[in-house]
Amino acid sequence: MSPSQSSHVTLIALLHGPDQPGLVARAANWIYSRQGNILHADQHRDDESGIFFQRIEWVPSGSPDEEAGAFSMFASEIGMQVSVARSDETSRVALFVSKIEHCFVDFLARWKMGEFPCELACVISNHNELAPITEYYGVPFHHVPVTGEAKESAEQKQLSLLSDYKINLVVMARYMQVLSERFLETCGCPVINIHHSFLPAFAGARPYHQAHSRGVKLIGATAHYATAVLDDGPIIQQDVSPVNHRHDVRDLIRKGRDLEKSVLAQAVRWHLEHRVLVYGNKTVVFD
Repeated sequence: MSPSQSSHVTLIALLHGPDQPGLVARAANWIYSRQGNILHADQHRDDESGIFFQRIEWVPSGSPDEEAGAFSMFASEIGMQVSVARSDETSRVALFVSKIEHCFVDFLARWKMGEFPCELACVISNHNELAPITEYYGVPFHHVPVTGEAKESAEQKQLSLLSDYKINLVVMARYMQVLSERFLETCGCPVINIHHSFLPAFAGARPYHQAHSRGVKLIGATAHYATAVLDDGPIIQQDVSPVNHRHDVRDLIRKGRDLEKSVLAQAVRWHLEHRVLVYGNKTVVFD
């Protein structure tokens, strides 16, 4: 890629559909015929379902918006579902938090250092404890208490904030509330959640204490898209760390927090870079 091309807007397409001969060549030829320059291309075939997946990024020769629309029509004509994003359009992110700090502070630091190609538009919390940290980073903080009786009205206020800030992605940085099916259907954007990977084992309170009492040899973290079925959405990233009889509960909690921070950060980064393609209850991640 030449220095002049590096400053150009690129288009990133994620497409999938029934596999058929020549799909890679047809997509490449479509771009080449319009004098576009392909920067990255990757593909995958699910042999069990016969589904073809591709991520392709290129510099368009003309108007990015016009070429994005034309490529979407082309993909539809060859039987593919597609989404096309512009590299110069950054997502607006809302962080949902409660009282637990580690994922929240890690996210703020990474965002401040420019690791995430996004605008952190606001922080929404059901507690006030993390307001000073949020304000230190210059991000608007909104306290929306959530109680059993007023959960519906609290979620309506949260939805109004997401609309006001034009949010494209919600990140649950250890937000210790269950989002309702209505909220997920209404918010109009993906929601990424992070939690330990013991589930469905060791559910509920004090999971690391439960795991320690059972003598587990692996602990882990899972980042996934939130769905109406609790902790059952498409998985984006997971990681594990070995433990043994020498590790006490504090060691397990510390290792678990380290995993949660890195797994959440990687999942969010992949999403923001348009590397995650969801189909059914699974994902293809072009890393």
